Amino acid sequence: MLRELLEEYGFDEAEIGRETTFHDDLELESIDLVSLSGSLREHYGDRVNFAEFVADLELEEIIALTVGQLVDFVVASLRATEAG
Repeated sequence: MLRELLEEYGFDEAEIGRETTFHDDLELESIDLVSLSGSLREHYGDRVNFAEFVADLELEEIIALTVGQLVDFVVASLRATEAG
């Protein structure tokens, strides 16, 4: 999903790791995070609510958000719904 979003901006060859930040490294804006949130919701349904996750963060935390934090959130959300 992230690769698809990056392809739209010509960053399809960008190195992405757990420490990669959305803002500084990938140069994504808040509207891009909204788009990513929509993709996650489309793929996972209500099990992964990225918009709610981001809404609980302070501005500095959103700016510093890493790919690893997103991955950890998705994994935790999916495990929580499986545990029921």
